Amino acid sequence: MTQTPNIVFILTDQQRYDTIAALGFPHVHTPNLDRLVKEGTSFDGCHVTSPSCSPSRASLFTGTYPHTNGVFRNDERWNYSWVSDLNAGGYRCVNVGKMHTWPVEGAFGFHERHVTENKDRAHPNLPFYLDNWDKAIWTRGFEKPSRQTYRRRDDYRDALGAFVWDLPEDLHPDVFVPQTACMWLDRYSGSEPFFLQIGIPGPHPPYDPTQRFLDMYEGKEFPAPIRDYDLESQPAPFRALRGNHLGDDHDAVVHLKDPTDEQMQRQRAHYFANVTMIDEQVGRILEALERRGVLEETIIVFASDHGDCLNDHGHSQKWNMYEQSVHVPTIFWGPGIPAGRRVDDLVSLMDLGPTILELAGLTPPAWMEAQSLRPYFGDARPPRRDCVFAEHARDAILTGTEFVSMVRHGDWKLVHFVDTDEGQLFNLADDPGERVNRWDDPACAGRRMELIHRLLDWRIRSDLRTQGFRNVLARAVPA
Repeated sequence: MTQTPNIVFILTDQQRYDTIAALGFPHVHTPNLDRLVKEGTSFDGCHVTSPSCSPSRASLFTGTYPHTNGVFRNDERWNYSWVSDLNAGGYRCVNVGKMHTWPVEGAFGFHERHVTENKDRAHPNLPFYLDNWDKAIWTRGFEKPSRQTYRRRDDYRDALGAFVWDLPEDLHPDVFVPQTACMWLDRYSGSEPFFLQIGIPGPHPPYDPTQRFLDMYEGKEFPAPIRDYDLESQPAPFRALRGNHLGDDHDAVVHLKDPTDEQMQRQRAHYFANVTMIDEQVGRILEALERRGVLEETIIVFASDHGDCLNDHGHSQKWNMYEQSVHVPTIFWGPGIPAGRRVDDLVSLMDLGPTILELAGLTPPAWMEAQSLRPYFGDARPPRRDCVFAEHARDAILTGTEFVSMVRHGDWKLVHFVDTDEGQLFNLADDPGERVNRWDDPACAGRRMELIHRLLDWRIRSDLRTQGFRNVLARAVPA
């Protein structure tokens, strides 16, 4: 690749790994994402650093863990983004859609930001903010769908957050955001390379496809949620998290203690139809790049910030460390990217940061905890991550613990809480559904201690590695 590439980074919200047909999940209709997988490189072992929006994204856009950058929950201040490095390197940097930064419209290295945030912000605990999507709906004379409007429905308490979008399709956020990005591609007159970050709000709930996408799933049967487990085997903080879901309709999802199979199949149909809506828009973005005449010199990165349990393990949405929450699709496509390559190694979502910088011809900061994935695009076997880690703290919904950490090493996963002797230990080779918690199994005591030591070693080395990051922040903040 001799020419500086354009980079389009499509980041969805709450899209779990098993949502792309070409990755082995034919119950989902995703022809455009299938194309990216077949013509690009898929990182099948990608895990997030935190199972909620802003901590995951702040980690992704700094190349550091939440405990390093200080963003443990939504609405905590961001201090740095590697987009600034792309900006300084000559890229036109544009964000369309959701990034979940704080402040919401802070520059963070972008020349332009056209922000659309969460689908549903109608909650008294959330900060008030009017984004581009709010204004577009108001200008057209409609009331924005939210938990306030869905609560008027007779089926609200039985729908598990699954509704049909009945406003014009172009006002759906998963259409509005990509089409705004396409408008930018059609109208921007500059000739410098561009970094276009497209933050699509779905398939985050409410699960709200239009009817034509839902019709594609009529009569389909989906893999059933993982229900054959003992809820009492879950650590107290996760039992409390489930209680929180049962007591509050977060994002217009009324979580039920014992939903029927029919209710859960319906919820999944809406979720997967949301994914198919997004897939169609990925095709529209490819068409816009082709109209501009830059498709062959553009690298496309597709990923999601975390997943969604969809009633697996009895949970709603995320905030836990099950694979449905922390395992996400991640695809690179374009010039210099091998076609049809599937990478099973464990990688971290934040690894996308230094990878994008290197693809742009820039050198990532030495203090980044993220590791570039660019060596995977060559012929030699690259150095592999020994472990992946995730953490969550001080959350407004996961209130039963001050701090939870996860380490995945090979087929083993351990989840550790600072404020309880309970935890989780799974052998994913024998138990891919994470049904059998072996935390208290005497036969696994050595494995448990080994993984706890890996968490300790990680935190110590993390502090040493990121001293330069702290220095960058110190210089950026006035005394």
